[in-house]
Amino acid sequence: MSIVVRPYQHPADYARIDRFLIDTYRPGETFNNWLQPRWEYMHHHPFILGKPLESCGVAEDGGEIVGIVHFEHTPAFLYLQAHPDRDDAKLALMEHAVACLGGHSKTFGRKILGVFIHESDTALQEIAADHGLVMEADHAEEHSRLDLSTPLQSAPLPAGFTIQSLADENDLRKVNAVLWRGFGHPDHPPADEVIGRVFAQSAPNYRKDLTIVAVALDGQYVSFSGMWVVPDNRVAYVEPVATDPDFRRAGLGKAVVLEAVRRAAAEGADVAWVGSGQEFYRAIGFRTVFKSDLWIKYLD
Repeated sequence: MSIVVRPYQHPADYARIDRFLIDTYRPGETFNNWLQPRWEYMHHHPFILGKPLESCGVAEDGGEIVGIVHFEHTPAFLYLQAHPDRDDAKLALMEHAVACLGGHSKTFGRKILGVFIHESDTALQEIAADHGLVMEADHAEEHSRLDLSTPLQSAPLPAGFTIQSLADENDLRKVNAVLWRGFGHPDHPPADEVIGRVFAQSAPNYRKDLTIVAVALDGQYVSFSGMWVVPDNRVAYVEPVATDPDFRRAGLGKAVVLEAVRRAAAEGADVAWVGSGQEFYRAIGFRTVFKSDLWIKYLD
């Protein structure tokens, strides 16, 4: 049979891709496709609302999904997930990307087609080059792992702070405040941002008991760590992590991440992944093990 690429249909295709990512995960020091939680987090992030998901392409062979090309927040930057044995799916999906995707990038100030490609995926790199894409060395995504088979380090809290999960208290105004300020927005968060937090928590596998916050004496949430677990793959995924700027460099971020990781390990996760290579994560014990390079083609 031959591969057919058709438009992604949400929500009908969502669960099928979800399962595809779980089934194509291969344990080890690296992975090619997204981990399932990133797919779920993408679909329940406010940035996705109103975006043209139908422009994404699903590759099928005889009705069986063998890959998908899609964006995360903007059609300018794409990700390609393919069955590990189907390089032909990569070619078909790249052709769809060139024909149907791309957009204006604030980073480059132009209309581009950008595709993140695993640094060891030579097949997709060659396909990208054949379609006029060139690697941009300064715009890679790094990926780090933490082995959960050995004891985790401890992270003592400074006096006056406690740790709890959102199963203990889920004050959406406090959640909104720590995420708003923790991700670089000044002053107080707009009240209507709370709607986005409700949307995020509507994800099917969102776990309040695995979502950890550090709490100040006044009850304010000052550090936040999200955590996702894929039981089938024995994988944990850290996302998102944020600390209020007024409370940084006190060990609070380290404490909430480690508590979230401990809870994931207690549920059987063998490894925790985070989509970052920041020194913050390396200090916790994560090792940056691979990167996905950005390949781009200017469209204007």
